[in-house]
Amino acid sequence: MSEVNRDEEAQSQWEMEEKRIQQIKNPTEPVVEPTPEPEESQLPEINIKTSYDEAPSTEFNSAALLETASDAEVNSRIRFEEFTDEKTLISHDAFGNKQMKIKVLEVSDENPPQRWKFGDRVKVTKILVTIKHLATQEVEEGEFDVEEIERELQEKRHYTSTNRWIPAEDIKNGYVVGSKHTRLISDASALDYIVF
Repeated sequence: MSEVNRDEEAQSQWEMEEKRIQQIKNPTEPVVEPTPEPEESQLPEINIKTSYDEAPSTEFNSAALLETASDAEVNSRIRFEEFTDEKTLISHDAFGNKQMKIKVLEVSDENPPQRWKFGDRVKVTKILVTIKHLATQEVEEGEFDVEEIERELQEKRHYTSTNRWIPAEDIKNGYVVGSKHTRLISDASALDYIVF
């Protein structure tokens, strides 16, 4: 029995010494309060539709697409899904002398045709184009009403090549992904409003 008492005493001394060392290493250790688990009444309801006849309802907020990181409340940590690499938002000219970035200023309320085939898309009406000359570090900006330019080209040249329908996932932090830039500026470059 005396052996068991010694083991218990040694264990308690070990634990006290461990706590003392932790207090020395971390003198102001924050108190962590346990977060209460949400009650059943606080949990969000999840509705699962099992009918295959209806088109899936994937409504999105157009204002959320145009919101930039500076407009939103900026947290110190972001999730991986929310991270956008700046390189994906920039396109280069053929010679590598210029960089272009397009910010979406306004989208149309029009519903996309054939959502089941092409997915969620938005019709862009106004953009802000920023061009940076890499040799001189000069920056040019211009606002374009893509819808008006498309109408002008149809009147003057009797055709248009602009596809203003952009997939919703290709708009990141209010900017269009670089691979979709030529869709939006093709008519403006045909009318010599922009040289890129």
